Amino acid sequence: MRPAPPLTALAATALLLLTVTGATPAAAERNPDGSGTAPLTRVSRTDPYANCTIGARSPDSVAYPGTEVEPYLSVDPRDPHRVVTVFQQDRWNDGAARGLAAAWTTDGRTFHTSTLPFSLCAPGGADYERASDPWVSTGPDGTVYASGEGVDFTRSTRSALLTATSRDGGRTWQNLTTTHVDEEPFFNDKPSLTADPVRKGTAYQVWDRLDNDPPGPGNLDGPGYISLTRDGGRTWTTARPFVDTSAVPNTQTIGHVIVVDPRTGTLYDFYDRITHSDDLSTVVEAHYAMVTSTDAGRTWSAPVTVARDTSVPEVHPNDPTKLLRAGATLPSPAVDPTTGTLYMAYEGSDFSGGRFDSVQLVRSTDGGRTWGGPQLISPRDAAGFSPSIAVDERGTVALTYYDLRFLKPGDTTTLPTAYQLATLPHGDPELRDERRISRVFDWLQAPYAGGYFLGDYQGLAADGKGVRAVLTEANSGAPDNRTDVYTGTFRTR
Repeated sequence: MRPAPPLTALAATALLLLTVTGATPAAAERNPDGSGTAPLTRVSRTDPYANCTIGARSPDSVAYPGTEVEPYLSVDPRDPHRVVTVFQQDRWNDGAARGLAAAWTTDGRTFHTSTLPFSLCAPGGADYERASDPWVSTGPDGTVYASGEGVDFTRSTRSALLTATSRDGGRTWQNLTTTHVDEEPFFNDKPSLTADPVRKGTAYQVWDRLDNDPPGPGNLDGPGYISLTRDGGRTWTTARPFVDTSAVPNTQTIGHVIVVDPRTGTLYDFYDRITHSDDLSTVVEAHYAMVTSTDAGRTWSAPVTVARDTSVPEVHPNDPTKLLRAGATLPSPAVDPTTGTLYMAYEGSDFSGGRFDSVQLVRSTDGGRTWGGPQLISPRDAAGFSPSIAVDERGTVALTYYDLRFLKPGDTTTLPTAYQLATLPHGDPELRDERRISRVFDWLQAPYAGGYFLGDYQGLAADGKGVRAVLTEANSGAPDNRTDVYTGTFRTR
């Protein structure tokens, strides 16, 4: 889905995703076909915000109890058994969630839950009615940085970027910081956070800051903003723009994500750049781009185009009135830690003639100066969604994604969906291998929030001998537990 720009901050929050936390262990469950002992572990076991009544916007506001969506994860670079996942808890139908949660493990198998302090539903949480957009990253010294967004729906029009840190692997969280906050006509959206793998104590938070009443021509401006810490998350710099959009009216960015080349310390920020019509009703032009910093985020290069954004509306293929909500417009980048080759996965319709989105991959072998054409990763005859990418230490590229290969013609009442893992040694599509890592589930059982919603993104990270994935599955016949979050490790060689 390509989200339309909001005309007000409250409208914008309807596009958000949120998470919350709890605290119980989770054990391994089952193979993707439903039998035997796990490669997947369910990490969402409790609902710590079940009794929270804060945040209802109107009588039509619905908080889906027991739902966990939009997960992300981080693996400690010193120990692949130390993992932290984050996700939205109790998603609202009209924007964000009651809160964000984290699930942590020290043995790679047994997960415990902690609450992230990003909303009023969380103990000691920030003064915001709802939360969204969870992200997590672990630095070279083991410091875990979590990021999210706090939003108000009834008391104000505030939207804030929030961070917290953990020095015990996700058990507890400190240094709650508001890195930036705005009222209308500004709205902050889609933050991500990256811990620098070579600069101890350094991390970068990036997002798009929408201005719905900019000076001069146009009704929208959406530059990229950055705030960073150099003291392990204790303090963060004043937010500032680093990707400009003012030259072209009605232009915004979205989906900023930084990856760092561990060989050189070079930073690469990837994002989607979208220009809208004068009435903001249609997209005039969209493409993915990147900017580079060689001085730890102090200065940035001019943008380089990476690929055209050819994504189309995410819908049930047999019934386009049933809207889906997944990862269109959001890039997933990675860097090969040995060679510095850059990769970006994304949703696009180049291989379907504009009929539906597939998972596509592009690469650069010259530090992002030039990019090759897209390669098809998901099946040619079935829609693919929400790619995540990681590159292991031997140069194997791994991608995870949802696809609809199990949907039968004429079926409009269910949407059989599965999560796939594709591996490409050294990024070579001729050596591509694929396996299903989830059960087949009905996407239409997920909460509805601008579309049937599993999250605008999922997560994937290299973990030494392979990769670790985190994903959302929907449950059938469980209105009080529509979705759960799972994780598993998979060898890439």
